[in-house]
Amino acid sequence: MAAGLAAAAGWAWWQYARVPLSLSAPRLEVAIERGTAGQGIGNALRRQGVSVSGPGLALAMRLRGDAQKIRAGSYELISPITLQTLLDRLTRGDSSVRDITFIEGWNIRQVRAALQREPDLRLQSPAMSDAELLVAVGAAETHPEGLFAPDTYSYVPGTTDIDVLRRAYRLQQRRLDAAWQARPVSADRPMLQSPYQVLVLASIIEKETGRDSDRARIAAVFVNRLKRGMMLQSDPTTIYGLGEAFDGNLRRRDLRTDTPYNTYTRNGLPPTPIAMPGSASIAAALSPASIEALYFVARGDGSSEFSNDLAAHNRAVARYQKNMPESMNLPETRRDMP
Repeated sequence: MAAGLAAAAGWAWWQYARVPLSLSAPRLEVAIERGTAGQGIGNALRRQGVSVSGPGLALAMRLRGDAQKIRAGSYELISPITLQTLLDRLTRGDSSVRDITFIEGWNIRQVRAALQREPDLRLQSPAMSDAELLVAVGAAETHPEGLFAPDTYSYVPGTTDIDVLRRAYRLQQRRLDAAWQARPVSADRPMLQSPYQVLVLASIIEKETGRDSDRARIAAVFVNRLKRGMMLQSDPTTIYGLGEAFDGNLRRRDLRTDTPYNTYTRNGLPPTPIAMPGSASIAAALSPASIEALYFVARGDGSSEFSNDLAAHNRAVARYQKNMPESMNLPETRRDMP
């Protein structure tokens, strides 16, 4: 009898290492959900088209001694594949991954929309308010704008969108804290008294920058204005304050419509960031260029013309924006920062 059992075990082990499993398709993607263990693994595999024996799988996992090491994830299986190869992949976590990218300058609405377009994410945030979302990711802040790092995040199918957002939040915190700790010591920037204020200014720089080479100079314009107590007069902050009412044309009446984000009607920084700034904009906010410029205007090719005084700036406006649409013609109060 012992000899018969040994022969049976030997045959099973030979099959484990040599005989391909039967798949319902030549290329098959299977998912192992988090928390799946024991017989649940075999059930999940069979349900998704892998013809695997429950007792055979249990025996193999017991003999291997790594049943507790099987990792959740999505796995692409290509026939032929043996049980040994399958278990090797499941224990290594050699799973299929997906990527989602958050772009510099996106606002929180765009981030949430991007998450909802991902078919392999398990969505939890659509039913959440902004306040609930912040609690879910472990944020202490009360407004979500700018708190998530623009970057590419890899995830396995079945991951929750909250998991992705939590990683993005922590990455932005690490980047901001590192930049704050490494900031140049200066008494010239009384308005930037906290990392959060840096994040606010960086978000404006992000939205105003057309070319990377102009980033530090655009930062200098805003820092110079803050030093002098001048209004920032930034179109992107004003547009952000209009919210979904903005139709693509910034009009004179919009510049006169007071909101907490209208930097044509209010001094200082807006109350929160207006977008997700990248590392370069955070660095620029803390290390602006050493120039005296107080004004800039778009040249139309992505770059900007910088001026130290209003007369020079008005000449630049006339030179570069003479073909501006009527809806964007500048009122007198706006001539210094188009």
